[in-house]
Amino acid sequence: MSRLVAFVSWPSAPLTESLVREALAGLGLSDFIEPSLPESYVRLLQWSTYDCLDHDATRNNENVLSSMYTFRKALIRKHFLARCIHSYTTKHPQSLLKNAVPRTWDLEISYADELDEMWSDELWDLGKELDASSNWWILKPGMADRGMGIRLFNSKEALQQIFEEFESDSDDEDPQPGDTSVMTSQLRHFVVQEYLSTPLLLDPRQVAVSESSVKTSDDLRGHKFHLRAYCVASGALKLYLYVRVLALFSSAPYEAPTVKDIACGDGRIDLIPHLTNTSLQTHNGEEGVRLLDELSGCRILSYPYGAADGEESYFTAGDIVSIQRQMANVLAETFKAAVETPVHFQPLPNAFELYGVDFLVSHAQSASVSEDARFEVKLLEINSEPAIELTGPRLTWILEDLFSAIGKVCVRPFVGVSGNGTNEEDVKEVNWGVGDVRYHLRKCLDLQIRGSGGW
Repeated sequence: MSRLVAFVSWPSAPLTESLVREALAGLGLSDFIEPSLPESYVRLLQWSTYDCLDHDATRNNENVLSSMYTFRKALIRKHFLARCIHSYTTKHPQSLLKNAVPRTWDLEISYADELDEMWSDELWDLGKELDASSNWWILKPGMADRGMGIRLFNSKEALQQIFEEFESDSDDEDPQPGDTSVMTSQLRHFVVQEYLSTPLLLDPRQVAVSESSVKTSDDLRGHKFHLRAYCVASGALKLYLYVRVLALFSSAPYEAPTVKDIACGDGRIDLIPHLTNTSLQTHNGEEGVRLLDELSGCRILSYPYGAADGEESYFTAGDIVSIQRQMANVLAETFKAAVETPVHFQPLPNAFELYGVDFLVSHAQSASVSEDARFEVKLLEINSEPAIELTGPRLTWILEDLFSAIGKVCVRPFVGVSGNGTNEEDVKEVNWGVGDVRYHLRKCLDLQIRGSGGW
């Protein structure tokens, strides 16, 4: 480890910085940490936010290990991801991604009046759906996050009204916490995604997280939730799913959207029952955050199990195993799709990256899901530099474990130490096959991309 420097800098994410430092301490590297990039080094570890990394060094020096890939828009931008998956499923029509992602259209638009021409061109088939059905759809800005700019609509007229509303937004006003307004400067790239109408509904109060939490109740209400999974990509290319998955609940009981939900005055639908982004549930605190494993034994409150005839069914450990298996398979296929888009995703042998991946669990509709699976997962989006602070203090321990695992799997082979209580077989990943779990990381994918080397 002669002249090793570990550059750590997370100016706006103090929790992430502390987790990184703790992970490096576990590897015996505390004395090598520096708050700024060094002018000279023999080996450099950069475990920092994207904007602080020296990307030229990552691309040109094999003695540098960096915590993010330089080019990965194919994964982290919603419109790029939509195009990437569309291209992949066109080439591979039997891919499980055909049914693992909600139907999606991406559009590039600056002004509301451009929609008139789009209905007869790139949005022609979406327009037919809107004219022929009462289904609901979600509009998402391609480059916004934390729920900003998301809207529900069910008609051409409603979508037109949404874009007219965006035009009237002021560039000078920053969205406040819990607000879903979008800056006008973010207007251009959007995706329209099918609204999934059969989500699995549970009541988070069935899992107590504090003295005020309700363990059981005769008045259970079904709440929508999505799964936040953390996955780690390493080199070119191994992919791991962290098996401790979060379930993020809406604070309001779920009801299917209707035109009656449109709020008086501004024409917006109340998004709280429909969107489960923790940034929109700030008033709910930790009450809306559970581990997926904690939900085993909860009563299912969605159709067909929460029907009025009193039929009861429960979410089981077997359901969780099936869901995690599907998540791993979908992630593997998604990264395969990204690899086939080399302009916008370039995995490097001397880089790794943590992603936050959002899935929705719905009642199984697709023939692609095995016969014994009651539920299927749908990939919603992939986030770089995920907002881990929203996990809350109760579950901070899973983040500590996650970053420790990243250190052991991604960093330790580079710095050449064995760590505490481990052996060289762990360092070299001997016999770690796809599907196997170590350090609570399940290996999903193991590729050798042409032209990529190693240490």
